[in-house]
Amino acid sequence: MILERPGTGLVLRERPVPAAGAGEVLIAVSACGICRTDLHVLDAEIPDIRYPIVPGHQIVGRILAVGPGVADLSQGQRVGVPWLGATCGRCAFCSSGQENLCDAARFTGCQIDGGYATHCVADARYVFALPEGYGDLEVAPLLCAGLIGYRSLRMCGEAERIGLYGFGAAAHIVTQVALWQGREVFAFTRRGDALAQSFALRQGAIWAGDSDRVPPQPLDAAIIFAAAGELVPAALRAVRKGGTVVCGGIHMSDIPGFPYASLWGERSIRSVANLTRRDALEFLALAPKVPVRAQITAYPLEMANRALADLRGGKLSGAAVLTIS
Repeated sequence: MILERPGTGLVLRERPVPAAGAGEVLIAVSACGICRTDLHVLDAEIPDIRYPIVPGHQIVGRILAVGPGVADLSQGQRVGVPWLGATCGRCAFCSSGQENLCDAARFTGCQIDGGYATHCVADARYVFALPEGYGDLEVAPLLCAGLIGYRSLRMCGEAERIGLYGFGAAAHIVTQVALWQGREVFAFTRRGDALAQSFALRQGAIWAGDSDRVPPQPLDAAIIFAAAGELVPAALRAVRKGGTVVCGGIHMSDIPGFPYASLWGERSIRSVANLTRRDALEFLALAPKVPVRAQITAYPLEMANRALADLRGGKLSGAAVLTIS
């Protein structure tokens, strides 16, 4: 399923199976999670998109072929591919474990063809062995919703009361990890979204309400997964002095002006940029211990446009995953 130009839907095309080059592997894709970032790609809200592009960056499959120079992966191995698809490996960021900030980074489903397809090629440095105990559909959302959620949670430090703004795929996974760590979760949703609020409470949130409401207790930290900049001032009002607001999305609308009093008191705002190999290795090892269980809605590959429309329309609880035969 290919995005041929910005602002259009995906189209089904037949292509030759790609070949793995040096440092790459060829993967037979079995499942690919659908992410809100895919909508930002469709809407051209992310810079430097390569057209035509195959979206999808929560890829699950088995290695069909290993290119020259790949030593740690083998044919037949079940693996996952996330959003960060390639880096230079030489800059100061790459050398210090901050490869997520590499200026030469390329991203799966944005500059590198992704997983809305039967096959894909991936840089072996950003291909990860997947934990046992998960089916292919179940494990797919861990590769972005899980990883970005985990990195966002790490940025909250030792916060005990955490607010999650936008209760979708990432938030329902983060909630499970946060509860396992002994934290409390407060869920914020679109105004009047009773479906999302009920879903959050079933996942273990101790409170759920509209995103413009003040929670019953001041928060130690808040994570914003929704792409709405106006939530930043709202979250600042909800956190205590010294609290942190983490912006967990790769794209967000402009943040409106707000009084300095909302930031004062040593409150801070942080952004999450992509992910690191450390995030992937840590979270994929942690997930079975919790254990994290993603709630999924499955769609066949040819119904990718329908799945994206359902995500855009707020019709999903949990995560959407494409099944690929």
